[in-house]
Amino acid sequence: MKKFVTHRGTAAPLLKINIDTDAIMPSREMKTVSKTGLGKSLFASWRFIDRGTDQEKLNPEFVLNQQEYSQASILLTGRNMGCGSSREFAVWALVDFGIRAIIAPSFGAIFFTNCIRNGLLPIVLDEQVIASLADYVALNPQANQLNIDLKTCHVIGPDGMTYPFELQSGFQVMLLEGLDAIDVTNKLGKEIDAFKTTDIQKRPWAYLN
Repeated sequence: MKKFVTHRGTAAPLLKINIDTDAIMPSREMKTVSKTGLGKSLFASWRFIDRGTDQEKLNPEFVLNQQEYSQASILLTGRNMGCGSSREFAVWALVDFGIRAIIAPSFGAIFFTNCIRNGLLPIVLDEQVIASLADYVALNPQANQLNIDLKTCHVIGPDGMTYPFELQSGFQVMLLEGLDAIDVTNKLGKEIDAFKTTDIQKRPWAYLN
C-alpha cells in the first residue's frame, strides 16, 4: 500500500450530502474483482451521459470532467460521505482514479475504515471550513492547491491557514507506513507468539487439533 506522509494537490468540490457507495461505484460497473481499472467507472452515473450506449459521452457539468479539476487528487464533499453499503469497490475506484484524500464533515463508518485499509486518507473538518476551502480553491483550482501533512494532522489552505484534524493513532501509523491489516498483524508476530505461549498454559483445550 502506498504511504501517505504529505500530499499537495488540486481539490475538487463535490459538496453533495449523503454520497453513497452506489453513487461512487454503481453496482452495474462492478464487472471484475481486480482493484485496477476501476477508476474509469468512478461516479459513472454522474460523470457520463447515456452510459453504456452508443451515445455515451462525458457530462461537462460534473466537476471531475472540468479541465481545471481533471487532475484532482483531493475531494471536498458534504456530510455522511460514503454512506450506504459496505462496498469496498467504491474506495478501490477512488484510489484507482488518483484520489489520495477526502475531506468531509462526516463519513459512513465502514467507508471510513475501508479508506484507511486502502491508503486513502479520510479527513473530518467542519462543514463551514470545507465550504470556505471550496470557495477559495474555485478562484484558481490549479494554483490554489491544498497541502496535507499527516504527521502533524493538518490541512494547509491556499492562503496558508492551517486546519487541524484528528485521526486514530493506529490508522495514522497504517497510512504513514503504508501498512494494510495483514502487515499490521505481521508486525505483532512476537506479541502474538508470547500471548500464545502464555495462553496455551491457561487454555490447552483451545489448541487441540
